[in-house]
This record gives sequence, C-alpha cells and structure tokens, in this order.
Amino acid sequence: MDVFLSFLLLVCSVSAAQLNTESDNEVISHLMRTESKGDEAAKTLNNQQSCTPDIHSVLREMSVTLAGLKYEIRDLQRENQAQAGELVTIKTRANITENHVDALRREGEGRKVAFSASLLASGHGTLGPYNTHMPLVFRNVVTNIGNAYNPNTGFFTAPVRGGYHFEMHIAAPGHPSHPSGVILLKNGQRILLAYGHWTSGFEKASNGVTLLLEVGDVVFLHLYPNCRIYDDGDRHSTFGGRLLFTM
Repeated sequence: MDVFLSFLLLVCSVSAAQLNTESDNEVISHLMRTESKGDEAAKTLNNQQSCTPDIHSVLREMSVTLAGLKYEIRDLQRENQAQAGELVTIKTRANITENHVDALRREGEGRKVAFSASLLASGHGTLGPYNTHMPLVFRNVVTNIGNAYNPNTGFFTAPVRGGYHFEMHIAAPGHPSHPSGVILLKNGQRILLAYGHWTSGFEKASNGVTLLLEVGDVVFLHLYPNCRIYDDGDRHSTFGGRLLFTM
C-alpha cells in the first residue's frame, strides 16, 4: 500500500513538472513571438523612416533633371530660331543672286552689239593717196546689231563697258609708190596698222584687236598717208567689230 502511494505521488510529480515545463515553454514561445513582432514592427518603422528621405532625394534629383531638360529645350528652341533666321537669310541672298543673274542675263541679251560694213555704198573706186591721215567712212552696212556703228561718220561708239573685238580688211591695186594701209584709232589714239605694199597685182592687208572700252569710247579708221584703198561690189575693204562681254 505504501509502495502504491509512493508510485502515485511520483507520477503526479512528473505530470506536474511536465505541465510546468509545457507552460513555461508556451510562455517563452509567446514572448519570443511578441519580441519577433516587435522587431518586425521596429524594422518596418525603420524602413519607412529610411524610405522617406530616399523619396525626397529621388524627387530632388528628378527636379534637377527636369530643370536641365527645360534648359536644353530652351537652347534647342533658340538654336532652331537661329537656324531658321540663317535659312531665311540664305534664301534672301539666293533670291538676290538669282535676280542679279537674271538682270545680267537680260542686260547681256539686251546689249548684243555687232557690226560689219564695207567701204563703198555702191560701184567701185580707189581712195587716196593723201599726204595726211584721212578719216574713212564705211558706208555699206551689212550688219549693225545694237546700232553702235554710225555709217555717216564711220565711228563706232561703245554702248556699254566691256571687251570688244575689231577687224579690218583692206585691198588696193599694186603700185610702185603707193602702198595700202589703214590705222585703227581709239578716241583719236593710234592702236594698230594694217599695211601692205605690192608694186603690181592686187594687194591685201588685214589686222584685228580686242579692246576694253568704256561707255562712249569711239573707234574708227584712218587712211594712212600716201596710201590707197579700193572697194567694189565684192566688198574687198571692210571694217567690223562686236561686243565680246560686258564688265
């Protein structure tokens, strides 16, 4: 009987100890869970507190970037405006150049100058010799584009500043004492001579020159002293010129 009671008391003690142990374990587990939740809450709070400054930093960076983009856009707009202005200027210059070229083309077309004339208007005959320079008037006008040559005076008057080319061809029967020769003069200044001398037969001479003439400059021919010149229906003796280009 005493043994049974002792065994019963031992079992009760063990059970009580187990209960106490389980209760303690539950309490410890509860405390650990509470502490863990507290840690998690603290971490969450810390994360929220740490996120707040990060968001402000990002916003500041985005504001700076946005301001930079605004400046870049403004610079691009100014650059585009400047380029547009340059484009307008280039177009204006191109139009002015085109108009100038057209004006020069029209001027060139309107200033076509060329003439050719032979000595005698009709018949045949010999002029000279004379003991002095004698002005020659080539009266038979073949061509007179621009009307710069005057068949009444024998003068060619430059209508525009430019380069002009002149040619003269002369002929005369050969003679022992009297050659054939003419002088081209510009504003009364001697420029060149066409000259030939045969004692018999039929002599010819020619020459040509290109001159820079100002508006109003005059070019004409003189018969050289002691010389002769001949012409007939075959137009042996001629004087001609043309405008090469304006300047």
